[in-house]
Parts: sequence; C-alpha cells; structure tokens
Amino acid sequence: MRPIPYTHICLGRNNRRTLYDEKMSLNNTPAASRLHIALFGKRNSGKSSLINALTGQDTALVSAIPGTTTDTVSKAMEIQGIGPCLFIDTPGFDDEGTLGEMRIGRTLKAIERTDIALLLCEDENNEEEKQWMELLSERNIPVVLILNKADIRKEPEPAMLQIEKALGQKPLLVSAKEQTGMERIRQSILEKLPADFGQHTITGNLVKEGDLVLLVMPQDIQAPKGRLILPQVQTLRELLDKQCLVMSCTTAQIGATLKTLSCPPRLIITDSQVFHTVYEQKPAESLLTSFSVLMAGYKGDIPYYIEGASAIDRLTPQSRVLIAEACSHAPLSEDIGRVKLPRMLRKRAGETLRIDIVAGTDFPEDLTPYDLVIHCGACMFNRSYVLSRIDKARRQQVPMTNYGVAMAHLSGILDKIVYHSPAERRI
Repeated sequence: MRPIPYTHICLGRNNRRTLYDEKMSLNNTPAASRLHIALFGKRNSGKSSLINALTGQDTALVSAIPGTTTDTVSKAMEIQGIGPCLFIDTPGFDDEGTLGEMRIGRTLKAIERTDIALLLCEDENNEEEKQWMELLSERNIPVVLILNKADIRKEPEPAMLQIEKALGQKPLLVSAKEQTGMERIRQSILEKLPADFGQHTITGNLVKEGDLVLLVMPQDIQAPKGRLILPQVQTLRELLDKQCLVMSCTTAQIGATLKTLSCPPRLIITDSQVFHTVYEQKPAESLLTSFSVLMAGYKGDIPYYIEGASAIDRLTPQSRVLIAEACSHAPLSEDIGRVKLPRMLRKRAGETLRIDIVAGTDFPEDLTPYDLVIHCGACMFNRSYVLSRIDKARRQQVPMTNYGVAMAHLSGILDKIVYHSPAERRI
C-alpha cells in the first residue's frame, strides 16, 4: 500500500494512538507502515556510523568504545525508490557479560520486526556472522552483507573473498566515514525487496471504484470526542484513494443513515464490539466486516485466525487465554481487550477462565501454557512483527486469533462477515 498521508498522530487520554486534528503533518507515515531495515553486526563494526551515513543525521551515538549502542535505536526516513523506511540500529551480537546478554536479547527481538537486514561483517573469523546469517535466513529475511571501513582497508579483496566463502554472498564495500557506497546499499535494498512488498491493502478486493462504503465509527472512551483511532484513519484514506463513496455514522445512527441512502452500501465496516447490532440492521445485499478483521488480513494471517477462533468453543473453566495488545495503555472501564473480550469469553467458558494480558513488545517466548492467544489488530506493528508472533504460535501448536475474528465468532456471525488476505481469500 502506498504511503498514507494523515494528520498528526498523538497519544490520547488512555495512551492509545489517536488522530488529532491539529499540527497537520501530511508527509508523516506511521512506523508500522514503513519498511523496517535493521543493522546487525559485532560491536564497533560501524553500525551506528553507517546508520548515520544512511540517514544523513546523527541518529545513533558513535564511539570507538565497543558496546556504545546499548539498546535499539530507530530513525524514520524516506529513501528514493523505496519510500518510507525505518532504520534500526542494534547492539553488537558479540556483547559480553550479564548486561551484554540482555543487549543481545534486544538485538534478537529486533529480528522479529525486520523486513530487510544489513549484516556488517569483519575481515576475521566469520562464525558469528554465519550464525546470524542462518538465523535471518530461517525467518526468510533478505540480507545485504556489508564490509565497512573501506577508508582504512588497503587491500579489502581477501576479506571480501573470505566473507563470500563463509556466508555465500559477496559483501558491499562501503565507508560510513566517507559516506561512500551508500547508493550501492540503496540499490541492494531495492533488489532484496519482496516482490509483494507494499502491495498489501487493507480492503483488498472487497471494494472497487464507485462502491459505496459505510463506516460505523465508535464514540467511546477509546475514541473520545474529536478523535479517530488509527485503523479508521488508514481505512478511510485507502477508500478515498480507491475512489470509493464513503459515508460515516455512529452505531446509534445506523438506521437513520441507511434510510437516507438511495441504494444499500456495498460494504459496511464496523467496530468489532457492535458486530451483532450492525448485523441485525444491515441490508441483505451489504457485505459486513470490521476494522479489526481488515487489519488482521492486512497485518497477519487471517485464514489462520479463522481456524484459531474455533478454539473458543473448546475453552473450559480451567483453560488459560493470552490476550496480546500492540499498544500499551491504562485499563479503562470500556476497554475491549481488558474488559469486554474477557467478559464475553468468561460468559462462554466459565467465570474461572484464566486470562493473561500483555501489551507492547511483551510477548511470552513460551506459549504452550495457553489454550488460545487472541491478538489485537496490531495497527502499531509492522506485518513482519505480527507474522513472527503467528509463526511462534504455529510452531508451538497454540491456536491464535484476532480481536475482530474472536468477537464475530462469539457473536455467532463469523460465517456472515467478509475478509481478505494477501491471497485475496474471502469467507
């Protein structure tokens, strides 16, 4: 999907990402919609210098002291021919000591959201680089090998041959200090881009130019007066780009809105919380889905989510469920993941059903204690990050679904809603 200009994004009263209609920033693109390019390598290999050279700014702290980068550092950029990117500088994967192990853990976590990796190599033993190359390849992450510090290498050819022999790929010779080879890196990133990168859309083939789409927008504590949540903003912008006819209303005004229309909407997109209410009032000709379900297809693997939703019927009072939110916010009286969804699940399975909630980047490595994982729409995560969590659940044979899919299942209308995935599948 092409970059979506949108107005300034800020934190709402409950710390969720919301649209604020001041300080227009039309060239801004959410981090989750950017290509994530992460730099990996040993301490003092020049990762921070290289990210500064690539971004043209002092994005990362540079020092001759090994281990200067103690946490991941991100910088959003626009690169010609590539578009919106997010560069991620990581701690060296050869760090030592207790703190070093923690830093390496942060580097490993960065892999989960990496679309393309820049792996900096040294001209010595490449065993560690080889291990990380294999780790990245296992996750199907394209890798660009780089031999930095060309400005101090009198004869780089032997080192380049050694790296190519050890890792099976010829490295790019660059100098972050003199900013040479930056164009070669850009070209290599373009060559490594997955063929379908940027082709995913939120609404897929559900609508086309001229179709009428009705958006049912919630007005509650999570979308207070004057604000819209990010998935609604992104969906609305895409529909306008597709030249669709778009109309919006609140849940209470569905009936009145439908009466004003000369023909039924092609598609109705609602908040998952009111699935049943909207379904009861929608015209028979209109397709129905939710913002969360659309985000599931845009960011995740919705056929897997559909399959995972069946695990809800197998929950018992002794079962254990994990609810995962992409953004961190304080619990609210109307909160979907912390209040409404748990209430619906306990009504179905029993009041003693155990429900754990994690937010942000907190996500257990071991999912086997759980009978089901339910993830939010993940508007704050990029697709690679969401797919890494899905892959973790799949490998551990733990069912996983999504807020919207789970609510549709609990409402008994999962077979009545539509969705799309990269393969343009539909219920």
